Amino acid sequence: MDLNLKEKVFMVAGASTGLGYAIASRLAAEGAQVSIASRSEDRIAQAASTISSETGAEVRGYIFDAKDGDSIQHWVNNTLNDFGKIDGLLVNAGGPTPGFFEELEDNDWQAAFEQTLLSSVRMIRAALPALKVQGGSIVTLTSSAIKEPIDILLLSNVMRSGVASLVKSLSVELAEDNIRINNLIPGSIHTDRIDALNTFLAGRRETSAAKVQQAAESTIPMGRYGKPDEFANAAAFLLSDAASYITGTSLTVDGGKMKGL
Repeated sequence: MDLNLKEKVFMVAGASTGLGYAIASRLAAEGAQVSIASRSEDRIAQAASTISSETGAEVRGYIFDAKDGDSIQHWVNNTLNDFGKIDGLLVNAGGPTPGFFEELEDNDWQAAFEQTLLSSVRMIRAALPALKVQGGSIVTLTSSAIKEPIDILLLSNVMRSGVASLVKSLSVELAEDNIRINNLIPGSIHTDRIDALNTFLAGRRETSAAKVQQAAESTIPMGRYGKPDEFANAAAFLLSDAASYITGTSLTVDGGKMKGL
């Protein structure tokens, strides 16, 4: 299927590693021009260089802080100055600190709000004027926690559910501007974030991270963690014209793990 991404410009947040990097790579491989951003100047520059050399696409890296509205606006402005337009936005920020309710203080809640929920609001708001010029697409990376809360990830359960509600509300408001917006829900996709959570849980359970992973994979019908490029395929589809009649939805990529309908 031709996703018709050639000559389109996409902004991908949190793209120096992990799912953001995989999605940026997939878009570039389809011929898109990609503006990627993260907090680390060295890592985002290396990511842009690697993706560009592997795909031949124009990929530029920028520094931004998902908790800083001015930083986000600066990224949008730089993208417009360098590429001339914006056709799509991938909203992505690192996950909140794991922990149970009684372990979390006010500063943990505030940090999670700014990093996960408010960052999504700010990224979408900053990109909207450019997207309204000729229409476009927005995809937010959320979590399976929006459908099935995860005990150890209380902050993620709450804040990412807010992002999902934001997306559903905006899908109605933005339809008249020919802008689609959807949630993309990763299950256990094998990234550094998953490895870090496995190590965290291993410490709690006095076991090894390898055993935590083995136990987790046994609950997935497909019997394994997903690969970042498998998840990236779904993101590229939702951002593309191939998904032209899909908005306000939450697509799950989890190997069949979630039990809910």
